[in-house]
Amino acid sequence: MSLDIVPVSLAEANEFVRRYHRHHRPVVGHKFSIGCTDGEKIVGVAIVGRPVSRYLDDGWTLEVTRLCTDGTRNACSMLYAAAWRAARAMGYKKVITYILKSENGASVKAAGYKCVGEAGGLRWTGKRKPSVDLYPEQMKLKFEKEVVQK
Repeated sequence: MSLDIVPVSLAEANEFVRRYHRHHRPVVGHKFSIGCTDGEKIVGVAIVGRPVSRYLDDGWTLEVTRLCTDGTRNACSMLYAAAWRAARAMGYKKVITYILKSENGASVKAAGYKCVGEAGGLRWTGKRKPSVDLYPEQMKLKFEKEVVQK
């Protein structure tokens, strides 16, 4: 089976996330979204936006805030790689993403991202803390891919 990268709107990407993502809801905004198709239907999407952490929002960094597939083989790594290429084409220097500590990260690693360690807390805190946990209560692993400085 041959897979291809295609542009998708945020509405299309969010609908895919709503239907298929195991533990996250759709997002509010993005810089761009891309899809992966098997020639007949969308089998995965990546939504890329500004970093969620304001401390990482330096104008040169983007974050893959959602990546979701229907389980099609190689779609995840293809989307992570395409997100990096698109960000680079737009002039960005780094792309970051987070996975749950319980996930193996094979797709992110296959796309050339490097694990830079644990990140985040077990739960949201502060004023924005939801009354009910919306996400699994576990640590995350942060991955990044950046332009190599010579």
